[in-house]
Amino acid sequence: MSEVVLIILYLIPLTLIFGYCLMQASLIFSHFKYKEPEISANINEWPQVTIQLPLFNEKYVAERLVDAITQLDYPKDKLEIQLLDDSNDETTEILESKVKEYSEKGFDLNLVRRADRSGYKAGALKYGLEIARGEFIAIFDADFIPETDFLKRSIPVFKDRKVGVVQTRWAHINEDYSLLTKLQAFGLDAHFYIEQTGRSAGQHFINFNGTAGVWRKETIYDAGGWSPDTLTEDLDLSYRAQLKGWKFNYLKSLPSPAELPVSLPAIKSQQYRWMKGGAECFVKNAKKVLRSENMPLTSKLHGFYHLLNSSIFLSVLALAITSIPLVLNTNIFSRFHRFINLTLLFQINWLILGSFYWLAFRNKNRSLLAFAKQFFLFLVFMMGLSLHNSIAVIEGYLGRKTPFVRTPKFNVTNKKDSWRGNVYSVRKIGLLTWIEAAVAILFAFMLYLDISKNLWGMVPFHFMVVLGYSLVVFYTFKHALRS
Repeated sequence: MSEVVLIILYLIPLTLIFGYCLMQASLIFSHFKYKEPEISANINEWPQVTIQLPLFNEKYVAERLVDAITQLDYPKDKLEIQLLDDSNDETTEILESKVKEYSEKGFDLNLVRRADRSGYKAGALKYGLEIARGEFIAIFDADFIPETDFLKRSIPVFKDRKVGVVQTRWAHINEDYSLLTKLQAFGLDAHFYIEQTGRSAGQHFINFNGTAGVWRKETIYDAGGWSPDTLTEDLDLSYRAQLKGWKFNYLKSLPSPAELPVSLPAIKSQQYRWMKGGAECFVKNAKKVLRSENMPLTSKLHGFYHLLNSSIFLSVLALAITSIPLVLNTNIFSRFHRFINLTLLFQINWLILGSFYWLAFRNKNRSLLAFAKQFFLFLVFMMGLSLHNSIAVIEGYLGRKTPFVRTPKFNVTNKKDSWRGNVYSVRKIGLLTWIEAAVAILFAFMLYLDISKNLWGMVPFHFMVVLGYSLVVFYTFKHALRS
């Protein structure tokens, strides 16, 4: 009986991963039908726009951000720029200097400070919104450098009164800096080239990505406003707005360049926020999606899985853990070999995921060899983050509240740039890193058992787990010592 339980426990995460891949396959087919929103060329009078720039201790990139925003091609008399600054370091002095500089040039540039940092980014956006004069609200995080024509290409989409949000595609100014930046770009490109276009074309739930997009102010208020009760306030408001009937339009053709995190601790802080926030949004909005009367069943299903996305790491971790007793109890393979062989059907996951990422990768590089290498390393890296991200997801489901931890920016745009001595760097090795090292050692032993017991079907998976956790531990130590 215990052996049957082990088999079932192994199949549950495998089935959940299979379901996730089926949703991705659906988005692959939908993305081929994607068409850019129609943009009106006849704008007699440009509307008032407020650009919100939420900042907290961004001294390395604050000046770059403000300079880029003031280069936007848009009538000055129709543009309000809010520097929503919650900083407690010299970032504020830098911003005060930029306000003085550009105010003298005729820009409506305002430094907005709060008494405290309550609500973190969501709180800052809400605070700024209450005094914003714009009919439309554009938002940029500190690591972005928007194209000069950003507003003149995005604002015309709002000619359709039902459109509440226009999201643009993220691009990367430092993709080639290191292996880690290449892997991040690889994953993000799949989201912006395939997933977002697929959701848009299929008229499914789609999310504002927190930055490089524009909201209709009326939409924000109608959906209930910014809320700090999740770490992904952007995903939360996106679903609440669409449940109210607002349309989200995605502009794949409009890139918004940004700086990718270059250190592993920075990547982990970003991943933690995204994964935990996604789980919190699932708890908050999943039932509302399923009960929605205005959404077709397919969109409800996509929305449900979309909110469940971060749980894929729980499934990967569970798959690794449940594989251990299977290897230790070799009798399971001999007694249930026919049943276990059915799991080979799940190998279609690799085909689906491979297609999903290849279709995005080929926009930059059509070499199958380069793709195979990048795809393998990306999967390995994500496996290495599975414990860290699973902890975040579990905390999200349990409702454990933690502060909004910003992703540190370094102003690193090419290989010659250095971030040594950056004051925002994490310089300590936490307990979790030692646990991740122990996991790598454990699965190295499991890999030895796989080979000694001729369990060749387990070898690739366990090898990737070992490599993934080793990679994460290596870069954690390297970046902690380097900084």
